[in-house]
Amino acid sequence: MTQGPLSGVRVLDLSRVLAGPWATQTLADLGAEVIKIERPGVGDDTRQWGPPFTTKADGSKGDAAYFLCANRGKKSVELDIASPEGAAAVRELARTCDVVVENFKTGGLRKYGLDYAGLSAVNPKLVYCSITGFGQDGRDAHRAGYDYMIQAMGGLMSITGQPDGAPGAEPMKVGVAVVDLFTGLYASNAIMAALLHARVSGEGQHIDIALFDVQAAMLANQAANWFVSGTVPTRMGNAHPNLAPYQPFPCSDGMVVIAVGNDGQYRALCLALGVESLGTDARFATNAQRVAHREELTPALSALTCKHSMKALMAMLEAAGVPCGPVNTIDQVFDEPQAVHRGLEVHQTRADLDGPVRTVASPIRMSKTPVAYDRAPPALGADTEEVLGGLKG
Repeated sequence: MTQGPLSGVRVLDLSRVLAGPWATQTLADLGAEVIKIERPGVGDDTRQWGPPFTTKADGSKGDAAYFLCANRGKKSVELDIASPEGAAAVRELARTCDVVVENFKTGGLRKYGLDYAGLSAVNPKLVYCSITGFGQDGRDAHRAGYDYMIQAMGGLMSITGQPDGAPGAEPMKVGVAVVDLFTGLYASNAIMAALLHARVSGEGQHIDIALFDVQAAMLANQAANWFVSGTVPTRMGNAHPNLAPYQPFPCSDGMVVIAVGNDGQYRALCLALGVESLGTDARFATNAQRVAHREELTPALSALTCKHSMKALMAMLEAAGVPCGPVNTIDQVFDEPQAVHRGLEVHQTRADLDGPVRTVASPIRMSKTPVAYDRAPPALGADTEEVLGGLKG
């Protein structure tokens, strides 16, 4: 069996909920051994974040679906790190690990001697990643951070949702915890970079990842728009601040997103819809003009797209080279022929559960060291004896 690119890397995962576990699941998918430390009898909070819940082989309630999404490929160890024995066990494990990931409040592990200073003293090569709401320093460093509040405080909700005056207008969160997910990805990237540095230099380091910082970075073109123009971006519904037409359009049986990225694609769109004159109209000749006149352009295009079914419209546009896609429900995503071809649904087994554990495949595709799915999200404490059995005491 081909070994993953991180085969031989050992990760001690002291994190819970989503941002930290998302980072460590990425490392596990790439071949790292990830040891997840969980509270005895309780485990990661997300084991209880349901419904829906899995069903155990005996018919009783199992883990929440939420837990399954971020804990594939890991070993679960029940350990009370607040006890002297538990803290000592973590220090012993840290001697043999390359990476520690934790998302306690800033300074929360210091009293147990499990902060960066404490663990790097026993393993100078250790890459230690702390994930918090606001970072290790500054006025807000002591505050807890949750995805929802960071989406609000970090500006994302101010640009998400219907514009003022439209039905249902209010700041809106995104449908998944995107700040946590982006934070997990930034953390895994930083960890792999730090591992390269440790391999060359022999020294570890402390990685400080803050949800608030990540949300600011995620503002991307919207932040750049404000930096350049001085105009504060606002909610625009499904419209794009820099492109037009670039939004969902109605069909007779649903909606299709049309994503025009240049003037040539716009003219091709108009030809496909049988309105070449709209493609040469001076008001819409360039993207900047289309953005300026979007209030006239959008209804004109909508009046044309609504005459077609989704399937017919997409066939027309794809033939013309115009990017488009259906507005799918979650079940429809995994029924897409491309999703089936790419194997986006992973089936694993766990002895205590009734039926397969279904998770979403990693999007990472590597030709020499492919992702492997060797372990289902673990039962609480399933690997406690294996991992702790060899430790002193």
